[in-house]
Amino acid sequence: VKRDSPEDPLHFGREISLKIYDRQEIAGGQSRYQIAEQPVFPAKKDLLNSRRGDFTLLINGMPVIHVELKKSGIPVSQACYQIEKYAHEGVFTGLFSLVQIFVAMIPEETLYFANPGPDGRFNPDYYFHWADFNNEPVNDWERIAAQLLSIPMAHEMIGFYTVADHTDGILKVMRSYQFYAAKAISQSVAKRKWSEPSQRGGYIWHTTGSGKTMSSFKSAQLIADSGDADKVVFLMDRIELGTQSLQEYRGFAGDSESVQATENTDILVSRLRSDDPANTLIVSSIQKMSRIAAEDGGRNAKDIERINRKRIVFIVDECHRSVFGDMMQDVKKTFPNAVFFGFSGTPIFDDNPRKSSDTSDVFGNELHRYTIADGIRDKNVLGFDPYMVMTYRDKDIRQAVALEKAKASSVAEAGADPDKSAVFYHWMDASQVSMAGSYSPDGSYNKGIEDFVPSAQYRRDEHIDAVIQDIAENFPVLSHAGKFHAIFAASSIPEAIVYYRRFKELAPELKITALFDPNIDNTGGAQLDKEDGLIEIITDYNQNYGQEFSMKGFALMKKDIAARLAHKVPYQYIDRDPAMQIDLLIVVDQMLTGYDSKWINTLYMDKVLKSENIIQAFSRTNRILNSIKTFGNIVCFRNLQRSEEHTSELQSRSDLVC
Repeated sequence: VKRDSPEDPLHFGREISLKIYDRQEIAGGQSRYQIAEQPVFPAKKDLLNSRRGDFTLLINGMPVIHVELKKSGIPVSQACYQIEKYAHEGVFTGLFSLVQIFVAMIPEETLYFANPGPDGRFNPDYYFHWADFNNEPVNDWERIAAQLLSIPMAHEMIGFYTVADHTDGILKVMRSYQFYAAKAISQSVAKRKWSEPSQRGGYIWHTTGSGKTMSSFKSAQLIADSGDADKVVFLMDRIELGTQSLQEYRGFAGDSESVQATENTDILVSRLRSDDPANTLIVSSIQKMSRIAAEDGGRNAKDIERINRKRIVFIVDECHRSVFGDMMQDVKKTFPNAVFFGFSGTPIFDDNPRKSSDTSDVFGNELHRYTIADGIRDKNVLGFDPYMVMTYRDKDIRQAVALEKAKASSVAEAGADPDKSAVFYHWMDASQVSMAGSYSPDGSYNKGIEDFVPSAQYRRDEHIDAVIQDIAENFPVLSHAGKFHAIFAASSIPEAIVYYRRFKELAPELKITALFDPNIDNTGGAQLDKEDGLIEIITDYNQNYGQEFSMKGFALMKKDIAARLAHKVPYQYIDRDPAMQIDLLIVVDQMLTGYDSKWINTLYMDKVLKSENIIQAFSRTNRILNSIKTFGNIVCFRNLQRSEEHTSELQSRSDLVC
């Protein structure tokens, strides 16, 4: 600041630095802590009364946490409403605009939430309960005072565990499980002995939709600020997810921080090699990172040697998906001294292994766990409402399988032959063969009728038309008159193309498009059909939305679709222009993992998913948006009983990996 008082001639015109707060000086240095009991807030308007708060916590004279109390028997929501009322009346302006966190408390329950600012809106969906490391809610006021409002915790929450999200224009405070995850990773790096290299840092199991992006960013930010590593690299599984995460990380970054993109491998190498502090935080895809050693005939060898003298931390997003292929092994070979941490909503365990490895084999110990059951209980993610559609009756499916097993073309033929009859009635007996498969106590799988239904049964026009008819009839209700969007998962690319064309014919009122792998090889007629389908899809998209995409620019079209469905720039106001929205996106595998949009509320499944993939796919629908979106709709058109059982287990078991 510049001293400008003429009455102080000794210092007049001089510039001095004034340190009013240091987040590193916790319970020491120049930090001073105070509690202001019953602060009086003068009325901002003549017709209003002055207000008296309960108490405020101050650091170096700055009010940073404000608490409102109510007695037992009064809902804690009343304390929340009081804070909202005070904010509406302009109480938290001037000096009190420095308040970062509000706390509403009764002796038996506490909620905390970030100050949305004078122009922001209070959203009860983001009022959080504090919990212990095992995600058990902490409600007793004495434990809250000791664990959340004490020093050093209160100082840490203000200094390290709030995030100014420039994308949304609001301040965010981390949930308890996010705090434990970020702190576990940063402490692990702080304790690391770089002279004793071990690539396994640990992994975080946090359910999809629980804010893993913010948790991973905060982990990296803490590491970078501490100086415990020279580089922190966010490693994404796919290029488009890297773009999405880059935007989010840059939104979370402070004014003095820089999150670097890596447009190509050369830029990636230069960022890793650089000693500039601005290049500490880097976002890249595993595809680019795995090519560093192989490109240009080993031209990067000297650069890699220089890079490996640095302390490098990799934070791998969606690590269940990206760590079991050759690319990840190439990355680990290229950077043998680096340490790797993983984030996943669906870790791989030894009961659903992939390539004889599980997540702990690749990353080490689990550092923190927050499962989908925790998330649904805490209302941090939505639950699921399974909606099963019978395109065939159970008895018709059972009879078709029984006839196939009996090698009979009709019931009459099966009944006329004693051998065929025995086989036929064995499969018709539900007590001997159930509709859905099941697991025995020893872990072996017992197949059910659904496991023997030939896939051709679901490629018949009868089935496809019934699926489209159901979607068209119920879409206005499930989408809340077009406010929300849906994803349709087909079993194969040929089926996706068939569905795309049939939707155009049978349900032209729906605004649809499709995404799948655009690569065309030279293996024959099926590839020509795929190419024709892609050309049709791209042409329709350009006409419907005024774009100019091509086969060569299909990746750009995918980014446009992703932004349109998520209401992201440049489509953040697309809800005001329904004609520019997408009602239904047809996919095969893409967008079923890792993609986030709060505006998707329905998943249609005309395919069978197993293991961790089913949780990932279902979770495309369970992001919290507003009071209208109360759950994710899951509509299944095949293997109905098994899908229903998966959904029930998914919401009831905290340790589930389907």
